[in-house]
Amino acid sequence: MSASALTPGVDSPTWPAEFAERYREAGYWRGETFGGVLRARAAAHPDRIALVDPAPERRTWTYRELDERADRLAAGFAARGIGRGDRVVVQLPNTGEFVEVVFALFRIGALPVYALPAHRDTEIGYFCSFTEAVAYVVPDVHAGFDHRALAARVRKEAPGLRHVFVAGDPGEHTALSDVPCDPGQRPLAGPEPHELAFLQLSGGTTGVPKLIPRTHDDYAYSLRGSNEICGVDADTRFLVTLPAAHNFPMSSPGWLGVLHAGGTVVMCPRPDPATAFPLIESERITMTGLVPPLALLWTDAAAGGTGHDLSSLELVLVGGAKYSEQAARRLEPALGCRLMQVFGMAEGLVNYTRLDDDPETAVTTQGRPISPDDEIRIVDDTGTEVPDGAFGHLLTRGPYTIRGYWRAPEHNARSFTQDGYYRTGDIVRRTPTGHLVVEGRAKDQINRGGEKIAPEEVENVILAHPAVHDASVVAVPDPYLGERTLAYVILRQGADPLKAAAVKRFVRERGIAAYKVPDLVEFVDAFPQTGIGKVSKKQLRSSAEQH
Repeated sequence: MSASALTPGVDSPTWPAEFAERYREAGYWRGETFGGVLRARAAAHPDRIALVDPAPERRTWTYRELDERADRLAAGFAARGIGRGDRVVVQLPNTGEFVEVVFALFRIGALPVYALPAHRDTEIGYFCSFTEAVAYVVPDVHAGFDHRALAARVRKEAPGLRHVFVAGDPGEHTALSDVPCDPGQRPLAGPEPHELAFLQLSGGTTGVPKLIPRTHDDYAYSLRGSNEICGVDADTRFLVTLPAAHNFPMSSPGWLGVLHAGGTVVMCPRPDPATAFPLIESERITMTGLVPPLALLWTDAAAGGTGHDLSSLELVLVGGAKYSEQAARRLEPALGCRLMQVFGMAEGLVNYTRLDDDPETAVTTQGRPISPDDEIRIVDDTGTEVPDGAFGHLLTRGPYTIRGYWRAPEHNARSFTQDGYYRTGDIVRRTPTGHLVVEGRAKDQINRGGEKIAPEEVENVILAHPAVHDASVVAVPDPYLGERTLAYVILRQGADPLKAAAVKRFVRERGIAAYKVPDLVEFVDAFPQTGIGKVSKKQLRSSAEQH
């Protein structure tokens, strides 16, 4: 495998030398790798419980056991020809196997490509082909969906995909349980701290997902910074309520941050209160992270009396989308714990309200940056900085904010300034204390309860229907999800009438994640246009607000 697969600057822009030197001198980048961190925790606290998987039967891993199992699995992957720089698409739910697989890949320097359990043929096929993935790791059946059949279909379209590993009954593929082998005395050739650790998926307004390249050094700093702000230590018991592959539940401070601190991670198979509340009681959970719709659901459930002892819960982090002030005010009284708002992006910058913030700041702002070296610019449409307190476009650069996407020069030209600032696409203002208040998104991307949806991707699926002439997907305000999707559809002349349910069914049957299926469908005769003949998304959104 060539060095380009691992080293930023070849497949993706990297930090200029003077910035890298500054970040190392400041102690942000300490030369850690995630495989090395696990090894160190196992040596220091071998018998401490690192990981709990409660379903269907409770299983636990001590730090020693997790380290040893990662070694054996890494050796098995290596024996099958998977090595440094190889990409491996990982699509596992919240299980202990997810953590084992990821640390095994870290240990050999292969790059996990994080996919969500909800992704289907369209997304997985693209991830496998674009990343030139050599392996794909799936559950057998999850939430009633057979991932083995999906893997078989994808493998036909991605000839470079040499292996499919299945957690559970493998069917025609290879059982993940058959992979581990004795690592022996031969050390595995792991990565260097400055090299890539994994590739994350970025939301966007086009149908082509971008890949976010994160290094061990930069991501480890974001974990340490998050841990310090959130008070994470060896006594923390963190419930992974959201999909573990998401950036928020992985690093803010997330399961990876808690393992970095030597705490205990508990996997939650489903995020609903009926599943999570008993786990909070039985596992004595102290911390978790939620997206706003889920926080509202938990708040409502707790306000009515849960029948469960939630007294161990000390802190709930809410992020992934704007959390309304009204909902934020209700959380602490209902759940009996502290609220911390989180506003960030998988590309880097993360902001937290602080434990010592006054109550008004905690419910009315989305926090301030982790690092003193997080550079923030708030500018108008011309790129000129706006006055303090005024809303503008958020630009940022810093020790854990990427300098470019993986193999995406056209995206990079649009998304980053020449001097390395990332254009986040968020409209914000800064308070006198340095906290950010988020107004919304500058682009058309839809944030449905923390799940990012690219309108163009859904539009392209709808346009494949033979009766459809044109389609435009926009956001509709929603008090629960924040935003829902509304698809405006123009039918072909002479086509038989369609019902909204038929459009939704067509989209679902094309093999796309369920959260991308339009919530609403409206048939129209024409779309409003701008002065140069483009569809006016602005006018469509204005009309959508009447729904």
